[in-house]
Amino acid sequence: MKLRLSIIVLIIALAIGSIIITTGFVTNSNYVDIPKISSQYENLLKYKNELEKINQYNQEILKDLEYQIQNSDDVNINHINNEIDVVKRVINENKLELEQIISKLSQIEETNP
Repeated sequence: MKLRLSIIVLIIALAIGSIIITTGFVTNSNYVDIPKISSQYENLLKYKNELEKINQYNQEILKDLEYQIQNSDDVNINHINNEIDVVKRVINENKLELEQIISKLSQIEETNP
């Protein structure tokens, strides 16, 4: 029971954190002026670094969940497997978003050497 509660809390924290970061980025990216390109680049770079940290944290959670399921005699293994699937989906979404940010950073670097 404690395992399930801690897993649910971790997944909720990950989801809320991802939503907050994404909302902040989307809000900031709407106002692009030519003098602010370097600022935009710095913001994207910071965002990329934060996404990488979140991705590493999600990977650690995934490893921990998989370890717990291997060493568990719990009857709720299917529920834990579903939670692992959710974490994997979040990781994949973050990877896709990270790739987009890296692409935008590359484009900015190419246009402003």
